[in-house]
Amino acid sequence: MHRLWKTSSLKVPSIGLSLLLTGAFISHSASACMTAAGEGERKMESARQASNDLIDSSYPGTAVTRLHNVQSRVKSLTPEQLSQDWETVRRSILWAGGLRDLPNARPGKGYTGHSFNDFNHCDLTTMRGDEADNNNEGKVAGIAYNNRLGEGIRIASIEELGPGGSWSTCMIGCNKEPPQDVAHIQFKSRIAFKLVWTPRNYTTFVLVDDSGSLLNWGTPTGNLPHISERRRNFDTVASSKYAVEAERKGLEMQQQP
Repeated sequence: MHRLWKTSSLKVPSIGLSLLLTGAFISHSASACMTAAGEGERKMESARQASNDLIDSSYPGTAVTRLHNVQSRVKSLTPEQLSQDWETVRRSILWAGGLRDLPNARPGKGYTGHSFNDFNHCDLTTMRGDEADNNNEGKVAGIAYNNRLGEGIRIASIEELGPGGSWSTCMIGCNKEPPQDVAHIQFKSRIAFKLVWTPRNYTTFVLVDDSGSLLNWGTPTGNLPHISERRRNFDTVASSKYAVEAERKGLEMQQQP
């Protein structure tokens, strides 16, 4: 007769308990192996795609092909298209940046409702797949120590623009030279474009590239981000290369009748 072990109120033969524990261990091990295998396959795929992309020697985390395709989309838009209702314009900017419009997703799970809707999340960064899981860990001042974005980047990124992913990263620190923001420090990537609201009315924005050159502009209508966010957006780039085109466009708009 087998000895009995008490498990809660049930009596299970020791050999049965052993089999249960063994089965649970095998199941857990198999699950862990499958998870590890899936993670390994994802990393291998990222590495394969990255190996087919160009390398930016200054910012090797840049998904170069994707960046060029994003900028082509930005330039394909007209100022008239970027001067419609703000939500329509914002969706066009997301599309150009290679991001899905996911306003109802959970933060960290692809949510893009914040993108270009505040002062800070206005950098469109195209990073290589093997850089998407990089964590801040204190590298960028003013940004959360743990800001794991990889899963959200993979969910929200439109694949057709090329290897790697897109994200609307924080622009705090971009007024330094070289820029000390999330794109350049955490992801070691250039930005494809930055949205900057123009002084003094802050009703027009410009889209500029990593060097500060103008890509496009618009004067949207409707429910814009709060005026305090738009002012702070410009203040964040003030006195930097990213402010030049915004100041020029702002002056131009003021001189119009």
